[in-house]
Amino acid sequence: MAREEDEENSGVPVLPTSSSSSSTRRVERRADPFLIVCRCFSLITSLAAILCVAVNVLSAVRSFKNPNTIFDGIFRCYAVLIAIFVVLVETEWSFIIKFWQVLEYWAGRGMLQIFAAVMTRAFPDYNGERKDLVILQNIACYLLLSCGVVYVISGVLCVGFLKRRRQKQEITREQAAKDLEELERRREELE
Repeated sequence: MAREEDEENSGVPVLPTSSSSSSTRRVERRADPFLIVCRCFSLITSLAAILCVAVNVLSAVRSFKNPNTIFDGIFRCYAVLIAIFVVLVETEWSFIIKFWQVLEYWAGRGMLQIFAAVMTRAFPDYNGERKDLVILQNIACYLLLSCGVVYVISGVLCVGFLKRRRQKQEITREQAAKDLEELERRREELE
């Protein structure tokens, strides 16, 4: 009965193992579906930003070949840097979050992604010379733009706060499970 109460309170089922001691327990870890969805969305956003990097690099190379479009090439270089920054932000690297704390909030991330998407969309070639590149630019732009809009809306709805809270709970659960395993191992050594 105490084990059932522990299960209900912690949200993590505790299962007995098949060892000789009936008091030895193993904690079954299950992933939080909300965090899995957040990680998948972060992966999609990173892929969209990587596509923006590739499209802007191709456009910059083509722009530097023509002396009349040097400004477009320089602009594309800035777009590449910002899109790379979007990819780094999506990794949630603590170094970046420490210095740009506004990017910890989803609305800030969304605005950065929208800015990168607009820079990717700027100065398209409507002359008809590079239709394939214009199509790629549109795909990359609208993918990243839609991710940015979802981030802004989610930020307004405080989904980022919920994600951070669940991440802390997951870390706490993992640490408790590790501590429990360590205690069980020490107890077995003492027996």
